[in-house]
Amino acid sequence: MTRSTRTDEWLAEQFEANRKRLRAVAYRMLGSLSEADDAVQESWLRLSRADDGEIENLSGWLTTVVARVCLNQLRSRAARREEPLDAHVPDPIVSRPDRIDPEQQALLADSVGLALLVVLETLDPAERLAFVLHDMFDLPFDEIAPLVGRSSAAARQLASRARRRVRAAAKVPDADVSRQRSAVDAFLAAAQNGDFDALLQVLDPDVVLRADRGAVPLGASRVVRGAHAVAKGAIAYTRSLVGVARPALVNGAAGIVGFDARGQPFSVLGMTVTRGRIVEIDILADPARLRQLDLAVLDAPR
Repeated sequence: MTRSTRTDEWLAEQFEANRKRLRAVAYRMLGSLSEADDAVQESWLRLSRADDGEIENLSGWLTTVVARVCLNQLRSRAARREEPLDAHVPDPIVSRPDRIDPEQQALLADSVGLALLVVLETLDPAERLAFVLHDMFDLPFDEIAPLVGRSSAAARQLASRARRRVRAAAKVPDADVSRQRSAVDAFLAAAQNGDFDALLQVLDPDVVLRADRGAVPLGASRVVRGAHAVAKGAIAYTRSLVGVARPALVNGAAGIVGFDARGQPFSVLGMTVTRGRIVEIDILADPARLRQLDLAVLDAPR
């Protein structure tokens, strides 16, 4: 039976009302903004072909469809062994240093920083789905179980295992963004001035830096551990820098966007500041992925 135009219009309205939430689910599942948009679009295509008379809870139905699409994508990544050998930084969400765009707010609920997304990417796909849907979006395990092909009790165990790993690995940032900004500004000033001792003061002794430069020669994307090694790299980096660094919010936390001499963005630095010291630095410097980011909220330097 053909659906009426009025029904199609109602479904389209309901889908739009759920779009932000669906994109937030997909972003947490995939760590990629473009893939998240693809997953949301796929959910709309499936809704347009579905028998709406069999859908009792449209919001829940759409959430599970997006989750299933994302789970298939994660499993496909694993099958194709797409995980990089070196550092990988998920897509950052960049905002002005003084406020977050309302369109981005739903994506950043629950303080989804880059450091948390990095930890999520270490989880098994089923663990990630169970944790994201239950702990971040309050879906009951009875609804999660069919998605992972497990019992409700097994789905609960998946989420519990993921939760333990997240708590053990994810650093909790200072809640005060102004305190974060003070640490990030001190880091940038010390690096630009070549002040090694000042860098050591603002860096946690066990700081971890991930630099993701994408499809470049092996070794260019890497993970650096320890304050001394990170400080040396920061000084060398800023000495070779031709351009300007601008303050920004990166996934809701104080960060930096670097622009080259032509005013084009060449790096996004997400910082995790805990107890006034920088404990993680996540750098995306992959030109192809940077071109896909929405950086219009920042005024490029002239």
